[in-house]
Amino acid sequence: MIQFFAPDILSDSRLPDQEAAHCVKVLRHVPGDEVTVVDGKGTRYRCRLTEATNKRTEVEIIDREEVPPYWEAGITIAVAPTKHLDRMEWLVEKLTEVGFDRFIPLLCRFSERKELKTERLEKIAVSAMKQSLKAAVPEITPMTPFKKFIADTSGIPQRFIAHCAPDQPRRLLSREYDPSREAVVLIGPEGDFSPEEIAMALEAGFVPVSLGDARLRTETAALTACQTFHTVGELRDRLS
Repeated sequence: MIQFFAPDILSDSRLPDQEAAHCVKVLRHVPGDEVTVVDGKGTRYRCRLTEATNKRTEVEIIDREEVPPYWEAGITIAVAPTKHLDRMEWLVEKLTEVGFDRFIPLLCRFSERKELKTERLEKIAVSAMKQSLKAAVPEITPMTPFKKFIADTSGIPQRFIAHCAPDQPRRLLSREYDPSREAVVLIGPEGDFSPEEIAMALEAGFVPVSLGDARLRTETAALTACQTFHTVGELRDRLS
């Protein structure tokens, strides 16, 4: 199934230009064909093309369905972006395919990248959403200073920090996570969080966790954490 993205489909029956070009020029759809459209907010629409030209592509809605996420509670991944942007682009793509709700780029003391434009990441998330047959695109926030992030996420019931400090005890994320409650996990830069940042997070109630014995790159750690959330949830469902 091929999905088209039209965030304003309820108020505008035209497909966005890029989606229309793919529909008409690449896939060669004609009026009368049925197509699938998602709005990025969690709804999938079965539509019929009423007009399909290079200048204008319109649809009428035949049916609609709500597509809830298959994970039980919200998942936020907060990451200090890497120096090479392509690694963050890869991460957002894979996180979206696996399934999550919000991506927060973190500005940390040892961050390799101090600025991050999110437009490209948002486009990648939309593409991955369509490809993986989801109907909701994850939120991608602007770069957020570490201290502000700690304050802004105080209401999330499960907060984890995956750090590498050898002198502090950590517990496996898979043993600490409860899939029925919203969660956020903090992944630091290649040089890890500073001791002050770790102390700040712990004082705010973050649980220090490990992702296993392997030493992981930033983007690998973030994806591993997200997949851990899903694996724990799936195992609980199967065993309950």
